[in-house]
Amino acid sequence: MSDKVKQIVHVDNVHYSWSAGANPVLSVPHFSMNSGERVFLQGPSGSGKTTLLSLIAAVLIPQSGKIVIDGVALDELEGGQRDQFRADHIGLVFQQFNLLPFLSVKENIQLPCRFSTIRQQRAKHSGLSLNEETDRLLQAMHLPPAEVQRKSATQLSVGQQQRVAVARALIGRPALIIADEPTSALDSETRQAFLDLLFAEVQSAGSTLLFVSHDASLAESFDRHLDLRTINTAAGNDELTGASI
Repeated sequence: MSDKVKQIVHVDNVHYSWSAGANPVLSVPHFSMNSGERVFLQGPSGSGKTTLLSLIAAVLIPQSGKIVIDGVALDELEGGQRDQFRADHIGLVFQQFNLLPFLSVKENIQLPCRFSTIRQQRAKHSGLSLNEETDRLLQAMHLPPAEVQRKSATQLSVGQQQRVAVARALIGRPALIIADEPTSALDSETRQAFLDLLFAEVQSAGSTLLFVSHDASLAESFDRHLDLRTINTAAGNDELTGASI
């Protein structure tokens, strides 16, 4: 008998509203992701993508239902514990990158390891130092370490900033990578090459990838393609609230 596949994401009967008594913007009876799976999540503005990402990332807490990430029930964690859990186990690629302009590229990539000793220890896999792992990730993202690591993020092109943001999410081999429109700044010719780089690093880290995009042409590269409207039974409009992770 084969071993049971480990679930990294488990969402069960989750409901979320922006205020007490308001109609829910998100109602998801069930959603799950297995370890190592790559899921493409699609949906128009108002379908609940941002809210679902925020719930899975432990930024928001649902009014009802249960979310379990990498075996940990998020509702059983207090605020500070949720923040630490996110730092330890979730790598985030923000749509606007959120790189800190007063830090160098190297410092931006290593930032998760400043908040998480678990990520710092995992970054030193195979005997590498933290700086050596940073260089390896830069090279994997086709960014020459000697040329970019001491630069400010503001000195990089948009496409380079995007790859630095991915390297920051990947450092320390988190169980779950959440990527929110990570190819938005790339032209059609380079998107697939970027995905190939991302997939190779996600596989090397043993991470699970939840990838959100409006570009349906990318969906066939993933293990599973999901339109959020098929699992969100609410008719909310989270995108217009300005909420984000």
